[in-house]
Amino acid sequence: MNSIWFFDDVNLFKVLCPHKFKAYKASHKFDSYKKKDYIYFEEDYANKVYLIEKGKVKIGYYNEDGTEVIKAILTRGDLFGETAIFGESRREEFAQSIDNATSICPIGVDTMHNLMRNNQTFSFKIYKLIGFKLKRLERRLQLLLFKDAKTRLMEFLEELCADYGYDCEKTGDKVIHHPYTQKDIASLIGTSRPTLNVLLNELKDEKIIEFHRKEIRIRKKIA
Repeated sequence: MNSIWFFDDVNLFKVLCPHKFKAYKASHKFDSYKKKDYIYFEEDYANKVYLIEKGKVKIGYYNEDGTEVIKAILTRGDLFGETAIFGESRREEFAQSIDNATSICPIGVDTMHNLMRNNQTFSFKIYKLIGFKLKRLERRLQLLLFKDAKTRLMEFLEELCADYGYDCEKTGDKVIHHPYTQKDIASLIGTSRPTLNVLLNELKDEKIIEFHRKEIRIRKKIA
């Protein structure tokens, strides 16, 4: 599976976005956001679900002392705000663009319910997708609570490999072409960017990985 979005080999964007449907096409438009623009805030009304056409979106919340906690960084094709489907009336997190040209496909909850009601197979895939995302989030939160930074990084690289990796035929290495910056990765594993740099260089010195700006190569002998 290259991405949770292409679930069971179905590109949900092609199936779901309202501009694909004659009944909704005339009244539907994409929303554009610049870097640091918020799509919604904590406590906002939850009346839409969102698909990312392009760009990146940060999902997170602020704890009691005001510290920002990043739950996920999402990219093209990802779904967010989906808890509104289950009747969430207010947002428990914020969603913020972290790209200068983010384009979002918004879907009203009523529209989403109609699409799911009219297609049982599609509805099942949506529920399955949401369950997968919740399970991944729970696993990441457990890592943040109970594992050291280096272990968190290694397990995050395993996730990246599952989502974006492929085998290099010449060397047998696992090659990961991913959309994240080092700042993104540091936020997702709950550490600072300088600490992440130290950890990446440690893994490089141990001949576990090689890394460049958007590529990480996991060496064959430990892959």
